[in-house]
Amino acid sequence: MSAALRVLEGRPRDLGGFSVRRVLPADGLQTVGPFIFFDHMGPAVFAPGSGVDVRPHPHIGLATVTYLFEGEFMHRDSLGTAQLIRPGDVNWMVAGRGIVHSERTPAEARNAPAGAAIHGIQTWVALPQSHEETEPSFEHHPARTLPEIRSEGAVLRLIAGEAFGRRAPAAVFAPMFYLDSVLQPGAAVALPQEHVERAAYVAEGEIEMEGVRYGVGEMVVAADSVAVTVRAVGPAHVMLLGGAPLDGQRFIWWNFVSSSRERIEQAKRDWREDKFGLVPGEVERIPLPEG
Repeated sequence: MSAALRVLEGRPRDLGGFSVRRVLPADGLQTVGPFIFFDHMGPAVFAPGSGVDVRPHPHIGLATVTYLFEGEFMHRDSLGTAQLIRPGDVNWMVAGRGIVHSERTPAEARNAPAGAAIHGIQTWVALPQSHEETEPSFEHHPARTLPEIRSEGAVLRLIAGEAFGRRAPAAVFAPMFYLDSVLQPGAAVALPQEHVERAAYVAEGEIEMEGVRYGVGEMVVAADSVAVTVRAVGPAHVMLLGGAPLDGQRFIWWNFVSSSRERIEQAKRDWREDKFGLVPGEVERIPLPEG
């Protein structure tokens, strides 16, 4: 492996009926740009009548990004949002000072004879310290509204931030990029050099970087300012991500991210004492973990 690259391997986690590969945070590397959490969900198919049921839970200090390759979720939150997300759409939820949301497989997909499928990526983007307590908000951007960058054998869709002279519609708070890249065999794409911290995650297929091959579940992190090209060995689906380094350390506890330990303790108390908002249409919630 090149000294310019570091490899992170997703750690399998069973979430009850389906698995995820958790890549970030990793030992010795908490973030890549502002990305502080990265989960590869599935692929999985549920039995008819079953699906994903993530009950209402709180967040602070971050933005969540849901991006699906297959399947669909119904997102509901304490702002009153009820939004179905389908493959290629972007749900960009800014927690800021505090938000509560749920994600569930909708009834139509849950009751399909073949069962509900799910495959996608969920990430958290840590907010700059100046925006950690911003007002919560939610944006939905359909697939057709995302900028598309094409080159020989490659189709890139910009999910968030800026890259290759294009800008995605989601309102971000610091320099970053997040790209969905579908590559044909032999196709190549360079990691954007205008961003300091950069990585490529293999969602499907196999890639080569600096003469070394990488497969599904591996995130390859490039050293600062080093020119790096991602080349598909066969058909490959690769997420490219990164941005400016965070402005200081972040603490993570459960679903809370903050530059202040005291702020996380306050969030714990607020959830325990029902001081976060309610999600319309929901009667359940995930209790505060012990410890």
